Amino acid sequence: MDFGVHGKTALVTGASGGLGVRFATVLAEAGARVTLAARRTAETEAVVARLNAAGHQADCLPLDVTSEESVEAVFAGRTFDIVVNNAGITGAGMALEMTAEDWDRVMATNLRGSFLVAQRAARALKAAGRGGSVINIASILGLRVGGAVLAYTTSKAAIVQMTKAMALEWARYGIRVNALCPGYIETPLNADFFASDAGQALIRRIPQRRLGREEELDGPLLLLASDAGSYITGATLAVDGGHLVSSL
Repeated sequence: MDFGVHGKTALVTGASGGLGVRFATVLAEAGARVTLAARRTAETEAVVARLNAAGHQADCLPLDVTSEESVEAVFAGRTFDIVVNNAGITGAGMALEMTAEDWDRVMATNLRGSFLVAQRAARALKAAGRGGSVINIASILGLRVGGAVLAYTTSKAAIVQMTKAMALEWARYGIRVNALCPGYIETPLNADFFASDAGQALIRRIPQRRLGREEELDGPLLLLASDAGSYITGATLAVDGGHLVSSL
């Protein structure tokens, strides 16, 4: 099936594990030429080898989104039609105990890093005279607060607002910018927590009474990345089983 990304170039940041690998795989399987970028290059090289062995087109580049020089190197001589701004860290911690260094570390990766990548992607697209799609990976915690994640939830809320501002400015160049906001998605890393009493209590607050699955982000990602979403920009798409509309 043609999802409207066949033959396009795509960049996925934070692609050494988790959702980054999933996003890169989905785009590659849909026919895009995908570049996986992350600090941990051994992991991205393994994913690239698997994708290419399956007949897809993929490569990888080292990237530290907190470094302007590293971001610049990724875009040197390259223009990507699709950019998935996925690199991020959690930075859990109570507000009263959080250090300024903890705060700065989360903001440097999640917010500043997303800004640097999106800005450089848009500059390249504008210079090439063609449109494209930037997908900033936010979170439902950018739309609704949670405990002990002050820096993370603040960074994701800022990403949502940044997405809207970029969409407004860049629409004239045919560059669409949207935010994908996953809810609680089941992964090997959170399995122990969601098996606990606290995790089960959280699941009961989700209207669908279950966690999301990684593959349930595939359709939303392809919609925002592809020509099927050509009139969607500045949008915030939550994929959360109704969590945001649950009663207080």
